Amino acid sequence: MDLELIKRRFDEACDEHVYERAILKFNGVDGYDVYNPSVPFRVGNDEYIFGRVEKRELWASSVTRLFVRTGKDEWSLHGYAQSYPVEDPFVSDINGELVLGGTHVKKYGGVMSGYCCYFYRGAPHDMLYFTSGPSGMKDIRLLDMKNGKIGVFSRPKRVFDNGEGSQVGFTIINDLNELVPDTVENAPYIKGLFGPGQWGGANNAYLLESGKIGVVGHTAFSQKRADGITYQVYCTTAFVIDPLTLELLDNKLIATAASYPDTPAKKPHLADCVFTSGIVRRPDGKCDLYGGVRDAFSGRVVIDYPFGDFGDIL
Repeated sequence: MDLELIKRRFDEACDEHVYERAILKFNGVDGYDVYNPSVPFRVGNDEYIFGRVEKRELWASSVTRLFVRTGKDEWSLHGYAQSYPVEDPFVSDINGELVLGGTHVKKYGGVMSGYCCYFYRGAPHDMLYFTSGPSGMKDIRLLDMKNGKIGVFSRPKRVFDNGEGSQVGFTIINDLNELVPDTVENAPYIKGLFGPGQWGGANNAYLLESGKIGVVGHTAFSQKRADGITYQVYCTTAFVIDPLTLELLDNKLIATAASYPDTPAKKPHLADCVFTSGIVRRPDGKCDLYGGVRDAFSGRVVIDYPFGDFGDIL
């Protein structure tokens, strides 16, 4: 799709499709930004969120910390939970077990030398590492298929095929023991997600009543503007696939940085960047969409449920 044109029209009509917007407050980490969080999740009587914690002036020097809800759009650092050496955390409920993932950045001599996804399992405050994804791959996501099997979304970096600027793959495994690099690397591609010069990935996936899979993800492109800055433009998209055929059934833009409150950016070229976390259904039928805002904040906006033609989330 012509994402640049669609985004421009979307930004102009922003107030028509965003019903509420907020920046999340995080207590207990003074002097640090908390951004690119997981979606909120509940364990027992408490609601939690993982956040990427980093000083504004640093890059690729993050840890992931656990926060507990203490008010509307307010979260406080969990007192005794460990920190995890990953950024951009995400969570999945796999057969009743909590799984945490994130991107681990490798450095040599203070310079980034590579990255991969780390995966943890266990209680929110004490997750245990159990496997890694392929080297050089971000945005691996897991989905409980409700039949004992697990859906796995992959994202090989910048693979160019048939004019598409990136690819997302999908495969199904029997259990978490099969979550190994070769399996993820060889997941078949979903065709048609991105146009030329675009890239992106899956950020959270949902099994729908229709048997199809709804995905909230991101699509991005670079854009040089009149001020001479080349912006990294990250938009939130929603798409639907048939898990048996990998046919792409729907693909649309659902939020941009303009959907969230105006905030400073970590760097000028990130002023139009929103990193998708996922959605949470609301009693009023709409949903809360969470995301990282301009690589410095975390936000929440209320939007229409994006998968209405394919049923509710199971």
